[in-house]
Amino acid sequence: MCELCVAAGLGRRRMMLSGAGLLASAALAGPARAKPVSAADNPDAALNLLLEGNARYVANQPRERDFSAGRAGREQGQAPFAAILSCADSRVAPELAFDQGPGDLFVVRVAGNFVSPDSLASLEYGAAVLGTKLILVLGHSSCGAVNATVGALQNGNRLPGHIADLVRAMKPGIAPVLTKPGEDLEQRAVVANVRYQVQRLQHAKPILEEMNAQKKLRVIGAVYQLATGKVELV
Repeated sequence: MCELCVAAGLGRRRMMLSGAGLLASAALAGPARAKPVSAADNPDAALNLLLEGNARYVANQPRERDFSAGRAGREQGQAPFAAILSCADSRVAPELAFDQGPGDLFVVRVAGNFVSPDSLASLEYGAAVLGTKLILVLGHSSCGAVNATVGALQNGNRLPGHIADLVRAMKPGIAPVLTKPGEDLEQRAVVANVRYQVQRLQHAKPILEEMNAQKKLRVIGAVYQLATGKVELV
């Protein structure tokens, strides 16, 4: 065999071995880890996803999920489509109530679902950095923090420790309800507190107010009914 043929044969063999090595390396490396993408690109779409998810939750027909799927991708970042300012009540779980998976919701929780400097900073981060399109202030029926605030305002109840700080934070939204006659004081106080917190977020400078005015973000309120699991916009 001529030297040229031998050299050509060796060259082809080296190329085949090199290609096999690249394929083996790719197989060992595993699939590419794509960065998560938001499920909604505007506030209306984000709200629809929440309402559709809650309808599934109420009907006890949640989507089946493989919670291990996507973990590698989520390591690369997060892209939640909505932020929830929720009460810390153990009976209220936003991810379950809206039938959403890991990485879909940016949840901030505090008893009484009120705006504080810390929660505001978190929600600003969610909107400005993570790209959430919607902020939902989520109150709920039979809220202990709301009832404690009503009792303190009506009867001068003294609350221990830092629990009194909750009353001070929630008083501006709830106090006006106490001056108006009517039944269902508890529910009216829950709704009033949610609406007050929504207004605070809508006009929170410098970030949320501007994003809300430009319609890049929407801030709304809702109440979760413990007895049914239904979320009702207010």
